[in-house]
Amino acid sequence: MTDLVTFGETMALFAARRTGPLRFARDFDLGVGGAESNVAIGVTRLGHSATWISRVGADEFGELIRFTLQGEGVDVRAITDPDAPTGLMIKGRRTADLVDVRYYRAKSAASRLTPGDLDPTLIETARVLHVSAITPALSASARETVRQAIAVARAAGVFVSLDINYRRALWTPEEAGAWLRETVGDVDVLFATVPEGRLIADVEDAADLAKALASLGPGHVLVKSGAEGALEFSGGSVRQARPFQVTEVDPVGAGDAFAAGWLADWLAGADAEQRLRTACAAGAFAVTSQGDWESLPSRADLNLLQRPADGVSR
Repeated sequence: MTDLVTFGETMALFAARRTGPLRFARDFDLGVGGAESNVAIGVTRLGHSATWISRVGADEFGELIRFTLQGEGVDVRAITDPDAPTGLMIKGRRTADLVDVRYYRAKSAASRLTPGDLDPTLIETARVLHVSAITPALSASARETVRQAIAVARAAGVFVSLDINYRRALWTPEEAGAWLRETVGDVDVLFATVPEGRLIADVEDAADLAKALASLGPGHVLVKSGAEGALEFSGGSVRQARPFQVTEVDPVGAGDAFAAGWLADWLAGADAEQRLRTACAAGAFAVTSQGDWESLPSRADLNLLQRPADGVSR
């Protein structure tokens, strides 16, 4: 039994060390990154168990992904696909304030996910199934895999979590919106930014948008507004949380950290206000260093945001 089960594509991540056009980059840090595995790591660091399912290539990048996630305590169920490579992500910083992320994932191993790659018993005995709208955009078979996983979870009474995580490089707003409208009624919690939520409901105000999305089925709707904080609509009430003030180094992965923080506190039985505070704190931590997941917090780390004014911990 695992607390959370998730699946999707994790890629080898090359991050340029210098600011400017990628064509002038000479040195890169090699790591891994993927929305669903980021959530799995985040939940694990906050004291719960997580299982990640995917496909990786029969290459060194696939092995790097396995070793990295296993080293973070995630139960890795990755099929080695001998006929397709592990996907790649290239991250550069065009200016001090603009991160440029490029994906090379067409026909990757993870895009070949099929419903047969899932273990129904693993999903049925989990407490949470977490998916993102990235995976159904990878291929028709990956889309069917998401549909099947949600169906298995619903039949077993497992809590279903969906992060929209829209990627315009993978599908159009119209395509994403159509899939989301078909799917959102089958999930228990929905994570979205305002632009992502508007793929489903044409509402501008964050609170009104959350209510509109909740009317489609989810019992909990979380709307993230970056530096303006976040809100949750559930039980007929809107709860808001202000953001934590931190120095941003790399914004990529903040949404995954937010979802991990909220889900970890849901698993722990925390109330709505506490869940939202933890989600915001985890999101704040995620942006404080380079990398998609490296700064995801532990429970002890969460207290560091209440640090002394001089920023020194003794």
